[in-house]
Amino acid sequence: MSYEVTGKTVLVTGANRGIGRAIVEGAIQRGAKKVYAAVRKLDSADSLVEEFGDLVVPVQLDLESKESIKAVAKTATDVDMVVNNAGVLELASPLSEHAARSLEHEMKVNVFGLIHMAQAFAPVLKANGGGAFVQLNSVGSIKAFSEGATYAASKAASYSITQSLREVLASQGTRVVSVHPGPIATDMTSNSSMADIAEPPSLVSDSTWESLLEEQFLAFPGSMAKQMGEAYRSFAENVIDAKTPAA
Repeated sequence: MSYEVTGKTVLVTGANRGIGRAIVEGAIQRGAKKVYAAVRKLDSADSLVEEFGDLVVPVQLDLESKESIKAVAKTATDVDMVVNNAGVLELASPLSEHAARSLEHEMKVNVFGLIHMAQAFAPVLKANGGGAFVQLNSVGSIKAFSEGATYAASKAASYSITQSLREVLASQGTRVVSVHPGPIATDMTSNSSMADIAEPPSLVSDSTWESLLEEQFLAFPGSMAKQMGEAYRSFAENVIDAKTPAA
């Protein structure tokens, strides 16, 4: 079912900068009634409040803290849509000395954080009619890059969880979208080898809202992502979108 953000209440994690900020701006431009800007430090959302006033409500949320996620879910009981954008990237190859430590941190935020967000907000979305749950993944979830091997591994796990959430949350009328950007011009990618080809965060915001309107599970924002998405399309249609055979 097509999903319109107009008149809806949205929660965005990592809302203070980069892709998260672009998603907040996109939601408001498209008529969102309210946007909860979920950030680790409340004052980091001050500029959003200055720009959009009462449309933006900052809330403290840390994906490494299950308790902070649960606390926000108890406060933001009017949420119609969750965009879980926040994540971490640590540059590490499989042979890097810090690879295991980096993977442990990325899994804690990018995977366990996603699970805790889904568990906390699924009941809220259900109570409000279903709504939508959007997860920011990465092209790294389907194609590993050596300098970001541990990040890609965490995003592959996140993508797997997102696929399962799509199936589980369908029963309560919640739409799930998995967004897979290529290199995007954010602080996260500024020190990577792909910084020179990074594209604007607004591409991710636009692709997210278009995917909801067009009833698409997968979104591939950016030039590299679109190319990979086209190559991946047949597999997605025949495997990812296929119904699981009955046991």
